[in-house]
Amino acid sequence: MTTRVALVGGTGKLGAIIAGVIDELDDFETVAVLGSASDLAEIDAADLVVDASTPGVSIDVVRAAIERGKNVLVGTSGWSTERIALVRPLVEAAGTGAVFIPNFSLGSVVATALAAAAAPLFPSIEIVETHRETKVDSPSGTAVRTAELIADARVGVGPVESPHVDQRARGQQVASVPIHSLRRPGVIAKQETILSGPGESLTIVHDTIEPARAYAPGIRVALAAARDARGVTIGLDALIDLGLGAPRPAAPVIEVVDEGAVPGQVARATGA
Repeated sequence: MTTRVALVGGTGKLGAIIAGVIDELDDFETVAVLGSASDLAEIDAADLVVDASTPGVSIDVVRAAIERGKNVLVGTSGWSTERIALVRPLVEAAGTGAVFIPNFSLGSVVATALAAAAAPLFPSIEIVETHRETKVDSPSGTAVRTAELIADARVGVGPVESPHVDQRARGQQVASVPIHSLRRPGVIAKQETILSGPGESLTIVHDTIEPARAYAPGIRVALAAARDARGVTIGLDALIDLGLGAPRPAAPVIEVVDEGAVPGQVARATGA
């Protein structure tokens, strides 16, 4: 059975990548592509709504899908835990499914999971995220998600140490984690999570080099999950087994470098 997709924001950078992935799948087809001037009623022809719009429009797209009893896959940035909480009761009442993916990159998800796993061991944690100058929201959805998972992992030990955060130059705090956002030409997407403790630091870095190649595997996973989802699902980490549930090794890993394991991206962790 073929799933009919309405793609909102299909003319944007992410929307074009999602459209290309759908075209390659035998069990999905795009029946409507909506732009900024489109009427959201155009999603009526679809079984699944995929949102790759803008933060200001995205909540209207999600609500329109839920009101029509349709599942929705959200790739638009800007969905914090607090914002998702606004639509969660609507999803549950409608008996539909909403899947929120802050980043379709498998490498990014692994980097975030590693940061969360290490978070209880380091008192100081900060995030530096860099995107091209055309990205309209700051901090990025990936950085927000990383900070939220770090906070969850530190429930037993308390918030991170963030001195002088009353100063604007110290970044924006999300779940006690300072986030610094850079917007500049010549870069696609990069995130550094810097964890520091007495006498040492650990930096986990993820670079997106070729978005179309980096995002495609995650988009395929998310589409398949969103088709039959019920309730709210957040992040690719909820859809794939990252294999991070094993016991901790007796000795810490000081340096891990893995470049090119997933086409289109580079992930590395360094200790100093």
